[in-house]
Amino acid sequence: MEKKDTANQDETKKPEGAPASAESAPKADLLKGTKAGKKPEGDDGKKDDQPAAPTAEKPAEEKKADEKKSDHKPAAEKPAAEAKPAEGEDGKKGRAVIDPAEAHVLVVEDNVPNFVLIARMLAYMGVQRCEWKTSGWQVVEFADTLPRIDLILMDIRLPYEDGFQALEKVRENPRLKDTLVVAVTAEGTQDQMVKAQKAGFDGFLAKPLDPDMFPEQIRKVLSGEQVWVANQ
Repeated sequence: MEKKDTANQDETKKPEGAPASAESAPKADLLKGTKAGKKPEGDDGKKDDQPAAPTAEKPAEEKKADEKKSDHKPAAEKPAAEAKPAEGEDGKKGRAVIDPAEAHVLVVEDNVPNFVLIARMLAYMGVQRCEWKTSGWQVVEFADTLPRIDLILMDIRLPYEDGFQALEKVRENPRLKDTLVVAVTAEGTQDQMVKAQKAGFDGFLAKPLDPDMFPEQIRKVLSGEQVWVANQ
């Protein structure tokens, strides 16, 4: 009886190295897979005499090429170009907005009543720093005594030299070459305005100045816009 039981146990004992049952067999690797039409080893409980289905691995040469690609570090990206201010039709760069309360304004005017009127309108809109000079050479001389000048309101009819000659002196000065310069003149014709544009002024306001419009016109200039107003 002991021999019989032993025989039965031997019959039920699986041979060494036999594949596990279908339930316990590991699932096929989804990344590698097998060839269509071939069952992976162990599906029918028997070891397939055929060689294992080749996995979808790349040839050695392709692997080496991929390794070289992975080892190759991409060149560092160039930093984005610094944003530049937009340019207007005249090619001049846009400017940062200047708060009227922080603006330094210089009025070039040989007529005292005209200067007083302009100074009052500037004060009304919040400008706290307003200086006065009567000629272009005084502007250049005075420039070195100020921390900065944000806006020059320049008359065209000036003693010794006109506003166009004064503008040339201003543009030749390293500290003033990029300063906003607006012509403010009684010669407010269309032809004079065109001449001012060609000369390099940043704006043109014909006299008599409109007290209702003047503050907004100056705000636009301090915001980087150009204002051109001639007499009709």
